[in-house]
Amino acid sequence: MVADEPCKAYWDYYDETKLKGIDLILSAGDLPPEYLSFLETFTNVPLLYVHGNHDTKYDRRPPEGCICIDDKIYVYKGVRIMGLGGSMRYNDSNYMYTEKEMKARVRKMRFSLMMHRGIDILLTHAPAKGVGDEEDLPHQGFQCFNDLMSRYKPAYMVHGHVHKSYVHNFERTRQVGSTTVINAYERYLLDFEKT
Repeated sequence: MVADEPCKAYWDYYDETKLKGIDLILSAGDLPPEYLSFLETFTNVPLLYVHGNHDTKYDRRPPEGCICIDDKIYVYKGVRIMGLGGSMRYNDSNYMYTEKEMKARVRKMRFSLMMHRGIDILLTHAPAKGVGDEEDLPHQGFQCFNDLMSRYKPAYMVHGHVHKSYVHNFERTRQVGSTTVINAYERYLLDFEKT
């Protein structure tokens, strides 16, 4: 999992052994498209991404070989991954939403959620409200993500947006009911098998 800032160990100091054994890459947004294309090329595994609030550059040049799962459920080897990119709206840029707009996106996915019988991973850019977010509007989380976790109980929620350098008491993982919430800032490796 990657988000917000390219990992120097993968990008600047490339060593093929650091990317061995990876089956799937999830990007929680705000990374250069060429970085995502690089990771996809050198791992030769699917790279799924959602848009971060700064990813308008993807509209002109999306990451090559990568799969955008915004507003979709993607199934990889039986693991159901739902994508909802973007952050709280604080200006008129793309990929920013009010709580009401994000709820509308979730509502549009109800049929897909029903057809897939829920989700295993919720991939977002912004955090859930009160779960690793900040008080300032640009870094506030969405309440509807809490509602998704409560209703569908995914094993994981993966987000970015809140950088390690922003917060004095940065926590990489948190628990919300049965869901482990992971801030994928820079990189995070997860060993996950669906049971």
